[in-house]
Amino acid sequence: MTVYELIQEHVFPNPDAADADGLLAIGGDLNVRRLLLAYASGIFPWYSEGQPILWWSPDPRTVLFPHQFKRTKNLGRLVNKNYFDVKFDHNFKSVINHCSRAPRKGQHGTWITPKMIEAYIELYNLGYCHSVETYLNEKLAGGLYGVSMGGVFYGESMFHLVTDASKVALWHLVERLVEWDFDMIDVQQDTAHLKRMGAVNIDRRKFLNLLAISVKRKSRIGNWGDPKCNKTD
Repeated sequence: MTVYELIQEHVFPNPDAADADGLLAIGGDLNVRRLLLAYASGIFPWYSEGQPILWWSPDPRTVLFPHQFKRTKNLGRLVNKNYFDVKFDHNFKSVINHCSRAPRKGQHGTWITPKMIEAYIELYNLGYCHSVETYLNEKLAGGLYGVSMGGVFYGESMFHLVTDASKVALWHLVERLVEWDFDMIDVQQDTAHLKRMGAVNIDRRKFLNLLAISVKRKSRIGNWGDPKCNKTD
């Protein structure tokens, strides 16, 4: 399979042209216009420090449909106890920095490079990137972040400093997305942790077809911690 080299113009090859591992293209930049186009096209960047930017569209694709989220009794009891305080978009920079330092089983280093952090902070400032944070005794205990476009939330990473803190963050994210009638959470890669919480693998072509419809919906842009966050593009 051919791996395409991106040019300066913000265009991507057809995601169906990705190789067997999902690698589609190499190069380009992390300009916010390119990033938003990538997500709308079912493509995401994933690379290590010192590598050129690598762009992926794996097959199958792992997604979590909000209504299929598995609310276990133990996690439900923890949520109902209000053990953690939960906030949206309160401290995005801390969340993404913690995610960049979180150890990953079987991985060395991080794909959340300084340039990635800078780019996603810019997306956050524009209202497209969001964090869900859990606090214990007013200290950050865990959280997650991702990109939102149309009816899709693209989950990027999560971390925890306290057991179950990131699971509680995901629970509250799903509750918000159900309330707002989102179509799906794109979790990109198959992980046992997310599969236990309801994520499923679907064929890339099916994912792209669902995505093409979902991204045409109005996007909920702005700070999700603001109860009056009703701005749409």
